[in-house]
Amino acid sequence: MPRFMLIMRATDEALAQMMATPFEEMLEKVGRFNEEMIKAGVLVAAEGLDDPSQGVVVDFSGETPVVTDGPYGETKELFGGFYVIDVASKADAVEWARRLPAMTGSKCEIRRVPTIDEFPQDNEWVIKELAWRERTGQV
Repeated sequence: MPRFMLIMRATDEALAQMMATPFEEMLEKVGRFNEEMIKAGVLVAAEGLDDPSQGVVVDFSGETPVVTDGPYGETKELFGGFYVIDVASKADAVEWARRLPAMTGSKCEIRRVPTIDEFPQDNEWVIKELAWRERTGQV
């Protein structure tokens, strides 16, 4: 089955609304949604991200990479977390995304995650990655 990433994006307003929501209430909403995906057998991974101000950006626009603290660009350009789900189709991924416990003003971008078997299997780097995946129990 194909895998899809649901990328969570929030506007400044949605982020403010989320920050105003009691933490226990947020955990309850997200926990119930996660439990639905686990019971349905579609959840592969799910992670939230720390505050963008705690991040670091490595910018490759010049000859030498430049490292800066804090978020890159506007906060509306940042994503706050993701789910990776294993479903039969993009339509199924859309249906799961529609059920997300997201704040008003949030968006969810859906992108298919290609699998390693879609790349040339005789490529030296693909062969090395497959060997690493096998050594680490990912295959």
